[in-house]
Amino acid sequence: METVERVNDDLRFAADKMLGRLAKWLRIIGQDVIYGQHLSGQGLVRTATRERRVMLTRDRKVWRRNREQSIFIRDDHFRAQLRQVVEECGLDPFEGLLTRCVECNEPLQPIAKEQVRDTVPPYVFENQELFSVCPGCRRIFWPATHQQLMVEELKRLGFAAPGN
Repeated sequence: METVERVNDDLRFAADKMLGRLAKWLRIIGQDVIYGQHLSGQGLVRTATRERRVMLTRDRKVWRRNREQSIFIRDDHFRAQLRQVVEECGLDPFEGLLTRCVECNEPLQPIAKEQVRDTVPPYVFENQELFSVCPGCRRIFWPATHQQLMVEELKRLGFAAPGN
């Protein structure tokens, strides 16, 4: 797949079971990515076809049979994999940064600070104003040092943050 064609500017992925770290980082940058042990071989093809997702695979046989709807991930290292997908798909890694749950892939929803009082550590409650919740797993998220570390990692990969 030389150029990824977008449908309604909505690009969704299905990552094979060999690409767990890539799936996580794509979720970090806000991409809709399904991933799991069931996504290999024909399970990957069936699911991606049914859900109209672009397949991300390291399996040459799967890729050769499905070139029109897949991207062959060339490298073993997640940083190079992420760079490849971002470049081939024309993604902006900062546009949807931290808007999706890295565990269950659901879009995060804002939640009022008062609603998380008994859920987050007291220090976090006192020092943070913005919170999000995953409607799937109910995890609570807030801006913290890990967010800055993720931005720094993206910059090390050569992606320019907005305003830079």
